[in-house]
Amino acid sequence: MNFVINGINYHVDIRGNGFPLILLHGFTGSSATWAAFENKWSMHSQMISLDIIGHGESDSPEEISCYEIEHQAEVIYSLMKKMNIGKADILGYSMGGRLAITFAVKYPHMVRSLILESTSPGLKTALERNERQARDFRLCELISEKGLEFFVDYWEDIPLFSSQKRLSEQKWLAIRNQRLRNNPLGLINSLKGMGTGAQPSWWDELIKIEFPVLLITGSLDQKFCQLANEMESDFRYAKWKVVEACGHAIHVENPEIFATFVSDFLAEIAFSKENGEK
Repeated sequence: MNFVINGINYHVDIRGNGFPLILLHGFTGSSATWAAFENKWSMHSQMISLDIIGHGESDSPEEISCYEIEHQAEVIYSLMKKMNIGKADILGYSMGGRLAITFAVKYPHMVRSLILESTSPGLKTALERNERQARDFRLCELISEKGLEFFVDYWEDIPLFSSQKRLSEQKWLAIRNQRLRNNPLGLINSLKGMGTGAQPSWWDELIKIEFPVLLITGSLDQKFCQLANEMESDFRYAKWKVVEACGHAIHVENPEIFATFVSDFLAEIAFSKENGEK
């Protein structure tokens, strides 16, 4: 299904029934990221998988401001309004997790719970953000000068995804082919507008979030385990789950346990709400 928001076409995949669960993929991903979880999650949730701007079947406009993370949070707000959704569970992976946190900070009244896989609230200092933005711009040059296939080769080989080398050839090729279907301009502008260096730091806002939060990281992803450890202390109501022998993309490397963690968490939320608990 397609929605036009501020003149830009967004592709949204909607499956199942139940309480709305908005699913936000990572950089180079798409709504197809979450298709493998339909059998389990559609039993208890209405899965709303968005192709974030510049990815999948959504548009890739030239204007950088369209990609800014706070603007994309407004897009989710508009999408919920168009779908007559007053409140939803929000699940985000990596870049999608940063967008999920941004939405939760800007529109807390529209979030029942937050599920964050391998993500962060941004970089804490201006110096860190400037350095990261410079690195992101070098990646943009790589895409522009060498082409999408060269960039995907490079992206697949960074240390963050080293544990994915153990995936079956079939699964690895499916991920690679999905990445190659993205628009190079969309990826470039996503890095410029929504990269970690471009977004605000939300660390000081975490304490204000009053709904339940689930953090999921892989034990091999030490950087994001450290970030989750810090976030768990800052959130009021957070649980942190570590999946052994997994790296950054737990939903790919161990989809069964990832699906179970999410379903169990949402079942707890639903039970608490039915019984009048916070």
